[in-house]
Amino acid sequence: MKKVQFFGMITAIFIFLLALYLPNSFYELFITKERLNNTAASLNPKTFQGTLLQDKMLTDPKFLPIFGSSELARRDTFHPSRFFMGEKNEFTPYLIGRGGSQSLVHFLDLASLGDGIKNKKIVFVLSPQWFIRRGINNTHFSPNYSALQTYSFVLNNTINRSIKEQAAKRLLTLSIIKKDSLLVTQLKALTSTNKKIKFKAFVEKPLAYTYFKILEKKDLFETVIMDPDKNFHLTKSKYEDLPWNKVAKAADKIGRSQSSSNHFGINNKYYKKYIQNRLVTFKNSKRNKSYSVSPEYDDLQMVLAVLKQEHTKALFISVPVNGPWYDYAGFPKKVREVYYKKVKKQIEDAGFQVADFSSHDYDKFFLKDTIHLGWKGWVYVDRSLNKFYSVNQTPPTASLNHNRY
Repeated sequence: MKKVQFFGMITAIFIFLLALYLPNSFYELFITKERLNNTAASLNPKTFQGTLLQDKMLTDPKFLPIFGSSELARRDTFHPSRFFMGEKNEFTPYLIGRGGSQSLVHFLDLASLGDGIKNKKIVFVLSPQWFIRRGINNTHFSPNYSALQTYSFVLNNTINRSIKEQAAKRLLTLSIIKKDSLLVTQLKALTSTNKKIKFKAFVEKPLAYTYFKILEKKDLFETVIMDPDKNFHLTKSKYEDLPWNKVAKAADKIGRSQSSSNHFGINNKYYKKYIQNRLVTFKNSKRNKSYSVSPEYDDLQMVLAVLKQEHTKALFISVPVNGPWYDYAGFPKKVREVYYKKVKKQIEDAGFQVADFSSHDYDKFFLKDTIHLGWKGWVYVDRSLNKFYSVNQTPPTASLNHNRY
């Protein structure tokens, strides 16, 4: 009887270890195209804080990953996820990010994907408000932090050593990282020459790897087995079959009617809820602000470095701010121009394309509020995405300029 129990226990342990250490590629076999379509626009944090669904998505050239932040949730009729839904369209946008998902968050995601992004096309939407003087703080980083992606980054030996060291130093400044002693040891070993720290990291590495495998299986359970997005659906835009100039006119008309209560071109509902009764308090409220100096530039440089290492073909979308509103708030155009030019040069110097829409910050209905794309802005972005996806080329150095149709 004891032999039978012992054999049963050994078998159970073997099955557990087999399930734990099976590669993700095995589980990807059970992820269908329908499952990926359901998650493509859901903006479920479990989806983009994991790796399993993204790994599978990247094997299908019909998906175009779009990394961004809160603008991705503005899914009006001109939003890419609704605009590119027809059978004639060649690609499906796959949204990755939410409010607070800035360069450092996306760096960890991209680094965790590794070879998955090699020679693939991705889109990266830049928000000017990321580039404040303090950069991303714990309030915005913590809810978007993925332990799975961070452990994947730490344990990935193919990432350039200098990139890993820079990222490790940056991560060690954040409070949520400091709470994970196992991770802290691994990060410190990347930045230190101290033999005791390196030996401790070496000893603990099997534990770190086992925890990483547990996080992978948690990702499997939450995103594939539970299938949280099975009932998520969007309605198709009725404008996608029109010529681009007519789509832009339709966006202009809708924007005009939906922002009739103010001269800033801000959506009526947003203006009434957040601005109307406090308008006077916003006057010159940004007069001492600037987007020209920020840790965000270094975080963005890490994104550029990992994309360059993987020969990823990336299009960066440079989103403007609402010019009339920023003028009212005391943040003049000449100060905004410093950011627009600086970030564009940084990206182009790394060899990537920029769809530069900075000249549209006075264009009515380009944004839906003070900072988020909407109406006509999405139309210009849609056109850039369509062109970028359709052109088969090596990682470019020239800038796209879609200032006019």
